[in-house]
Order: sequence, then C-alpha cells, then structure tokens
Amino acid sequence: MVDTVDMLVFWAVILARFFIPLAIPKYPLPAIVASLVLDGVDQTIFQQFTSLPLEGYQGYDKALDIYYLAITYLSTLRNWTNQYAFKWSRFLFYYRLLGVALFELTQLRLLLLIFPNVFEYFFIFYEVVRLKWKPTILTKKQIIASVAFIWIFIKLPQEYWIHIAQIDTTDMIKANPWTILILVGWSAVVIIGVWLILKGMPKPQKGFSIAADPIPSNIVNYGIYYSKDTRRPIFNRELFEKVLLVSLLSIIFAQVLPGVQATNAQIAIAVTFVIIVNTALSHWFARRGTHWESIIREFAIMSVVNSGIIIVYDLFIAPRYESSISVGVTLFFILLLTLNVVLYDRYRPIYVRRFGKEAQETD
Repeated sequence: MVDTVDMLVFWAVILARFFIPLAIPKYPLPAIVASLVLDGVDQTIFQQFTSLPLEGYQGYDKALDIYYLAITYLSTLRNWTNQYAFKWSRFLFYYRLLGVALFELTQLRLLLLIFPNVFEYFFIFYEVVRLKWKPTILTKKQIIASVAFIWIFIKLPQEYWIHIAQIDTTDMIKANPWTILILVGWSAVVIIGVWLILKGMPKPQKGFSIAADPIPSNIVNYGIYYSKDTRRPIFNRELFEKVLLVSLLSIIFAQVLPGVQATNAQIAIAVTFVIIVNTALSHWFARRGTHWESIIREFAIMSVVNSGIIIVYDLFIAPRYESSISVGVTLFFILLLTLNVVLYDRYRPIYVRRFGKEAQETD
C-alpha cells in the first residue's frame, strides 16, 4: 500500500512542476530558474522523502522538461522586444526540440550533444540583461557572441558530461574532491565570458524588476482585434508553426510516456487534424463576434474539445489501425498540448503587433 506522505510529496512536486512554468510569461527569470532547479532536484526529493519506485516517472519527467521549455519559448513571443534575439531563441528552441525528437526515436545519445539545449541558457542570459538594461540595446554582435559562448563553453561540456560520459557530479566530487577545482575554473570562465560580452554596455538602469515589462495597451487591443479578424485565412504561417510545434512535442511525448502504441505518422496526422479543428473553431467564434476574454476559460473549453476528439479517435479510429493510447496518458497529453496552443494563439498577435506586419509575413 502506498504511504499517504509519499503521495503528498509526489503530487506536491508534480503540481509544482506543472504550475511554476505557468509563471514564466509574467516572471521570466525567477520562474525559469525555479523550473530548472526543480527539474534537477525532483528525483532527489523522491529518493530522500519517499519510498516510491521511480521507473514509471522517467517518461513524465522528460515530458515535463519539454513542457516548461515550450512555455519558455512561447513567453518570448509575449515579452521579447529585441527581434534579432527572438529569432535566435526560436531557432535554438526548435533545434533542440528536433534533437530531442530524434534522440527519442533513435536513442543515440550523441544527438543530445549535437543538438544542445542552448535555448534555455540564452533565455536566462537575455532576462539577466533585461534586469538592468533594455534588451533592445543588445547588438547583433553581442547576441551572436552570447549564443556561441553558451554553445561552446557551457552547453557542450555540460551535455557531454551528462549524456555522453554520464558522470554524476556529486559522486565524482566524493570520489575525487580535487575535481571541484575544475568546476570552480569552469564557473570563472563563464563569468569572464559574460563580462566580455557585456563589456561596453551603457550605464545600467537604477533598480530592477523581475516581472516582465508591461505590454502597451495598443498591442493588447490589437491582440483582441487580431483574434477577431476573419479575413485571415485558416491555412497560414501561424497554423504551420503550431502544427510543427505540437507535432514535435507529440512525437517526443509519445516516445517517453507509457502506453502509447500509435505510430509517429498517426500521431502527426491526429495532431494536424486537432490543430486545424481548433483553428477553425476559433475562426467560427470570431465570425460570431466572440473573443476569449479569459485564458482559463479558453483553455478549459479547448481542453474539452480536444479531449473529445482524441477519445473519439481512440475508440473508433485507432482500433482500425491497431494503435492505442491509455486514457490517463491521453488526458495528460492533451492538457499539455492544449495549453501550448492556447498560449501560442494568445501571444503570437503581440509579437506581430510589436514588430509590424512583416513579422507575420516574413517569419
């Protein structure tokens, strides 16, 4: 019988891993750092404070990692005012997402070194800069230098250490205490590198705010107009990106979550169908003059719609193709994906308004 305390600890960690990333759009730096730390210590918490077996948790752990990175990327649509930095963040995010998908399909660990998670640390770099400066003053040279530095001096060593050499840092220090000098030296290199990149920046602003910069009212109002604009075709660049984003997420989730027997092609087709239905439904509401004033209401309604679609697929269509997915996994799956679609639909108009119509036409 499972101990009550064990379950309380388990669900406290799971709920924290689900809800803390939701703060990233409003409080980017503290929320991403908290998500990163919790990702690093969750299994240690389980080992120290529970007697639960962790084998089944591994898949959900990987899915939650990708979940918070996806929300982090979507928050850049809402918040980032330096378009060149945003374009790099988008490339780095999808590059990592592709790498993780390929790894889950092949289990070739070298892919995690070839496709390092530079995006996460670049996001942190940008938000650290925003604490004391307006990010728009970052030059293209500084942005490229920061990406290259993070890639070469931070992520490549880290990805090699964790995924290729598969060395546990704590165990290594216990066995060879002198290796802590390597970590200290590496930290010094990182600090010096960041200082060199930011050298020559103007005088910092007084004080700082951990909250995201407020969105101007003209951009917020445009978002409402944009969502009601029925002249926009259903099949456009935004639909393509949503299909790409959710398809990659779905393929990764399908590989790491238990009980999924559908093929990747079947998953991609099902996801594309769901996204098209969601988009058509949004246009239908727009033609009726309806706008989602509450993001919670939009998420709840779209979750019900998407859950219904997937359950119908699972009951009536999947058996014909000898594929299946468990109900529990389906609900977990659909909630994470619906949230990403809802946030994309909320934040994409902000990006379009901030950088002009060419952002919609050329991206």
